[in-house]
Amino acid sequence: MADSTLSADFVIIGAGIVGAMMGAKLAHSGASVLMLEAGGPSDRGVFVARFHNASRRGDWMTPYPSIPTAPHPIYRPEDNNYFEQAGPEPYKAEYIRQVGGTSWHWAAQAWRNVPNDFRIHSLYGVGKDWPLDYDDLEPYYQEVEEIMGVGGSTETGSPRSKPFPMGEVAVPYAMQRLTDRLKGTFDVVSNTVARNSRSFDGRPPCCGANNCQPVCPIDAQYHGGIAVKQALTEGVKMQIHANVFQLEHDDKGRIVAANYYDVDKKVHRVTGKTFILASNGIESPRLLLLSKSDKFKNGLANEHDQVGRNLMDHPSTSLTFDADEDVWLGRGPQSPSSINAMRDGSFRSEHAPYRLDFTNISRVDGATSSLLKQGVYGKEFEEKLRHISAREMSVKNVLEVLPNPENRIALSDDKDSMGIPKPRAHYQIDEYTFKGHQRSQKDFAKIAELMGATNLRYTKDHVYANNQHICGTLSMGKDPKECVVDQFGRAWDHENLYMASTGLLPTSSTCNSTVNALAVAMRTAAHILAESGGPAMLPRSNTQATWKPLVPAWQPQV
Repeated sequence: MADSTLSADFVIIGAGIVGAMMGAKLAHSGASVLMLEAGGPSDRGVFVARFHNASRRGDWMTPYPSIPTAPHPIYRPEDNNYFEQAGPEPYKAEYIRQVGGTSWHWAAQAWRNVPNDFRIHSLYGVGKDWPLDYDDLEPYYQEVEEIMGVGGSTETGSPRSKPFPMGEVAVPYAMQRLTDRLKGTFDVVSNTVARNSRSFDGRPPCCGANNCQPVCPIDAQYHGGIAVKQALTEGVKMQIHANVFQLEHDDKGRIVAANYYDVDKKVHRVTGKTFILASNGIESPRLLLLSKSDKFKNGLANEHDQVGRNLMDHPSTSLTFDADEDVWLGRGPQSPSSINAMRDGSFRSEHAPYRLDFTNISRVDGATSSLLKQGVYGKEFEEKLRHISAREMSVKNVLEVLPNPENRIALSDDKDSMGIPKPRAHYQIDEYTFKGHQRSQKDFAKIAELMGATNLRYTKDHVYANNQHICGTLSMGKDPKECVVDQFGRAWDHENLYMASTGLLPTSSTCNSTVNALAVAMRTAAHILAESGGPAMLPRSNTQATWKPLVPAWQPQV
C-alpha cells in the first residue's frame, strides 16, 4: 500500500538546476511547490575533499559516486553498466543523480543560442525550426543571467537587450597570448560564464583554483546546489531519496500522482495539481516510458512515439600541440576563451557549425602520470614535465548534431539495483557532423601555425569526446506528431504535465545546453503563472532588428 502524505500545487521531479530555478519562481508567486529528488543531499565540502583525495584527477565523476537507490552512469575505473549502449556508436553520457544535479561539475558555460539557431530548417534546409524565436526567449535569457551572475564577451554572435549583470573574469595569461598571436585571423574572446568576477549574491569572485570541474571549491560559479538553496529560501519543499518510477493519470489523461521508492523500496504516492518533469534528457524520457498504462500503451506523452527520440549532444574532436613559448596553462578558469565565427553561416546547409574552445586546464597532473607510465624519471622527468606544463596547449571543436529519430533513449531489458529498467541509448553521428569536424581541422592547423606549434596531435577521425549536453529527447514543437511538448513545455496528451529539461531543445546548436534549458523553463513558469491570473509574461525583445551574424576573418583555401 502506497503512503500518500505528500501533496502540492506543483510537483517537480528532479532537483537539478532547471527544476530548482523554476520551482523558486513558482513558489515566489505563493504556490506550494514540492521537488522530488532521487538522490541524496549534496555537500560542497565533501565533494572538494573527494576530489583532493582522488587518484584520478581527470575523472570528474570521482566526487559523485553512484548509489544503489539512485544509480547513475560511472565508467571509470570500470563501467557500472547502468546506461546500456545499443550503438552503433557509444554515447557515454555522464550525469549526477543528487541534489543539484549535473551542474555541480559543469564548466559554468552559460551560452545563449544565436538567432539563426532557431530556424535552421527554414534557412538551411536541415534539422528543425523551434516553435519560438530568439526574441521570444531573450527576456528569459536575461532573467536567468541575472539570477546566476553571468558575464562574458558581447562578441559571441548572441545579441542582447541589456548588459551582462557580471563583468568578465580576468583573462588568464595563456589566453591573452592566444588572443594576441591569433589577432587578425581569429577573434579569441572570453566565454559566457556563470562565474563571479566580483562578489555577487553572497558568493566570492573566482580565485583561479583551476578545478571548476569537477567542483568549484568556493562557489564562485553558479550551480544546481545554489539553485536548490534559493528554491528552499522561497518556500519550496524537497523530498530526497525519492526515486520516481511511475506517473499516474486519470481517465482524461491528467496526471494525478507520482509514485516513488524510498531507500527501503517502500512506495510513496505524491499528489498535485500540476506536475513538472525536470530530470535530465535521459531520466525524463525513461520515466515517461516507464509510466505506460492500458490507456497509454507506449508510455505517457508518447502517442506518436516521439519520447526519447532525436537524442543529441555536442561531440568534440581536438588538436593538442606544443607552443613555441611558455604559456603555462592552469592559472584561472579551466575553459575561459573561444572562437565563435563558425557558429552560423550559409555553410550550415552542408556541414555542422561549431565553436572552437581553448582549454586552460593545468598539464601538470596529466603529464606526470603519462611520464611515469613511460618510465621517465630523474632529470629527464624534470625537463619533460616542465616543457609539457609550460608549452602544451589544446583546442577543441563543439559540433552541432542534427535531430535524428533513430538516435534515441529507450528502456533496457536489464534492471537497475532498484528493479527499474535501465536506460538504453541508440546513437550514431552522421556525415553532417563529420564534415564539420573536417572543416574545423583546417582551423586547428592555422591556429597551430600561428602559435609556432610542434608535436601536433589530432584526435582520430570518427573518435569523438562527449560534452554531456543531452538534448532533443523531449523535443518541443508545433506538430504533435513530431514532438513531445508545445512551446511552453506542456505535453500534448496531458494538460497538467509540463517538462523542463535540456531534453526539450529541438536542436543542439553549438553551445552548452544549460542556459537554453533554463530560459525555456522560466518562460514556461511565466506562462503557467500568467494563465492562472498572475503577472503577464515578459514582453518580447527586439534584438534581431539590428543583429548581424559573426563572419570569419579567415577562410582556408579550397
